[in-house]
Amino acid sequence: MRHLSGKGRLLTMASAVALVTASTALLAPARADDAVNQKWIDNEFQPSTLSKADQLKELQWFAKAAEPFKGMEINIVSETITTHEYESQVLAKAFSEITGIKLKHDIIQEGDVVEKLQTQMQSGKNVYDGWINDSDLIGTHFRYGQTIALSDYMVGEGKDVTDPYLDIKDFIGTSFTTAPDKKLYQLPDQQFANVYWFRYDWFTNPDYKAKFKAKYGYELGVPVNWSAYEDIAEFFTNDIKEINGVKVYGHMDYGKKDPSLGWRFTDAWLSMAGNGDKGLPNGLPVDEWGIRMEGCRPVGSSIERGGDTNGPAAVYSIVKYLDWLKKYAPPQAQGMTFSESGPVPAQGNVAQQIFWYTAFTADMVKPGLPVMNADGTPKWRMAPSPHGSYWKEGMKLGYQDVGSGTLLKSTPPDRRKAAWLYLQFITSKTVSLKKSHVGLTFIRESDIWDKSFTERAPKLGGLIEFYRSPARVQWTPTGNNVPDYPKLAQLWWQNIGDASSGAKTAQAAMDSLAAAQDSVLERLEKSGVQGACGPKLNPKKTAEYWYEKSAKDGNIAPQRKLANEKPKGETVDYDTLIKSWPATPPKRAEAK
Repeated sequence: MRHLSGKGRLLTMASAVALVTASTALLAPARADDAVNQKWIDNEFQPSTLSKADQLKELQWFAKAAEPFKGMEINIVSETITTHEYESQVLAKAFSEITGIKLKHDIIQEGDVVEKLQTQMQSGKNVYDGWINDSDLIGTHFRYGQTIALSDYMVGEGKDVTDPYLDIKDFIGTSFTTAPDKKLYQLPDQQFANVYWFRYDWFTNPDYKAKFKAKYGYELGVPVNWSAYEDIAEFFTNDIKEINGVKVYGHMDYGKKDPSLGWRFTDAWLSMAGNGDKGLPNGLPVDEWGIRMEGCRPVGSSIERGGDTNGPAAVYSIVKYLDWLKKYAPPQAQGMTFSESGPVPAQGNVAQQIFWYTAFTADMVKPGLPVMNADGTPKWRMAPSPHGSYWKEGMKLGYQDVGSGTLLKSTPPDRRKAAWLYLQFITSKTVSLKKSHVGLTFIRESDIWDKSFTERAPKLGGLIEFYRSPARVQWTPTGNNVPDYPKLAQLWWQNIGDASSGAKTAQAAMDSLAAAQDSVLERLEKSGVQGACGPKLNPKKTAEYWYEKSAKDGNIAPQRKLANEKPKGETVDYDTLIKSWPATPPKRAEAK
């Protein structure tokens, strides 16, 4: 993306990190309260990629840096997932004991986090001192100018409270939290991806394999494209029908008109279909929401303004979603929300799920579940998601949720510093590996490659193999193209809900969504509140104009409708796929 100019440009993230790393002189001498530090190190913060001696040094630094803020009551908020529950119940208590700062970490629903964040940004009143919110807000954060740029903060105002051991380069998600001005706005705290989930025991069953090949002419395996996914869904639903006297289904999803339906689509479903352009972490000039960018400015969402929200690839993605939900999923799925549908595959009657979150892993490996073996290994596996017929090599292939520490300018400076200490503490190498074992939401390369996860990998159904694989980089969050995530995100569930309920066709629903997104972009443009990187809508032209322009410019989006949207199915053997992935860590990521 184009680098923003301006006489006030401060240090880049790289130089900020260099300065922070050079500040190890800040380390505190041994303290009288080291007994407290040692208690936490020995009883809770194991395993760690640091030695116990290095853990002690890091905790001594936190205690020293926190001295000016002792006795303060600091409030942090995040959404409700296992990782954040661990932070709220265990790490907040540890931080309070180690630093003397009274830390309260609230966990609420994701929609409420966004709503409260909006309230603080609009009112300027300090609702929370620190926020753990999705990196999907990166486009919002840098445009409204109310969020602290951490790369500036770490070498400026917050230098005295920036952990010399933080090691920004070890974080796997910083490309998602960096804005077009090349500054880091958020610190990754947890990450999980949506991937493909399937019953490995059924897929390796010789009888099922033979029947599938006889019918479809290729092997039953991990689907590479949507055609194969559809064939497998059809096969288990209508050919196998029952296993051990239980009705089985070839697909699982959810369809209730509810805010969570929006995530089902903004979490990169359209890019999986092949909507948008090539580019990581997001397509350029057109991203997976169908929003076109020129430089750092969003210029349109509808196809008539050069976007792709209502183009053939987007419509195809909705048609397939609706078809599969109706034909191959349990009947109750249509009336379910995201959270209601999540536990269903663990009940044992679903063959595969194309849109399944790794955040479900911890609950899916519990002993005694129908999908678990007696030896503690799962009967299922996860693998990279299949792609739709419009997808091209070089596009993103799925979504990664990156809950990230965020500081707002409306928070008083001393409270902001105290909150920054906590946000670093819960991501520090001292606690990060143990937290990764609890929540399975990796943020550090050193954690992913630690020997403790090599040992645990066989019981996690492919999670570790996925996060160690080269495929991982194709799973990315919503990016910089989305200028106001709270306003735009709500449009998705409202409009696609009309298609899900049958009130509108897929084309009509996406036309309506594209028009609604353009309307929000237009209002933002007229207000001028987002400055030089705010929206500036393209004039309306024909779809044909934009098809020709994308071809002339060497881009993809928008694409013309394909004559054949169902090419031949393609699969890959899971065990072969796993063996093709690297088994050794990148050099710098080797655990200590």
